[in-house]
Amino acid sequence: MTIEIHGNWKKGYALDLHTQSSKYLGVDETGRDRFDTTHTKIGELVYRLKYRSDLTVIPNIIDFILAIEGIQKLGCIIPAPPSNIKRQFQPVFVVGRELSQKTGVPFFQDAILKTKQTSQLKEIEDPNERERILADAFEINKSYNLSGMNVLVIDDLYRSGATLKAITSILYNKAKVKNVYVITLTKTRSRR
Repeated sequence: MTIEIHGNWKKGYALDLHTQSSKYLGVDETGRDRFDTTHTKIGELVYRLKYRSDLTVIPNIIDFILAIEGIQKLGCIIPAPPSNIKRQFQPVFVVGRELSQKTGVPFFQDAILKTKQTSQLKEIEDPNERERILADAFEINKSYNLSGMNVLVIDDLYRSGATLKAITSILYNKAKVKNVYVITLTKTRSRR
């Protein structure tokens, strides 16, 4: 179930919600909140990729993305920079590289550079505060000439769209791209 997501980009989609339901179970013996969560099909694949390092799910994720028409007509694929740089591997990098191999569209892993840490965003509910924090969090890697291109920005999870809006702004204003398209693997069930 593809979900259209709206922002300052030309067109955007989330492949589906991340979860179907989540029930709070209480705190475990280590002091962590526990939940009984049911994921959507793509949500389960993304969960396995991100938190179980299960690379066998990548072809299935790529199949979901390729169901969206027009991917092959883009100039390049750019991943949103990861918020957790300590991961063994970055899910959007792995998915982006595989998507590039399947479509022949170049993958520019470092076209967008992160200039400051933004891990605190998960705790911030106010969309204006999120946008303020992200205002100068990214820059264009000047090694790439993206001028006039139609680019696809790929991310793993859509919550409020603030990160993607910030990236899209610099792609239009600094890199002078023609159009930005967005695909996120999943979307939260939140109000935003």
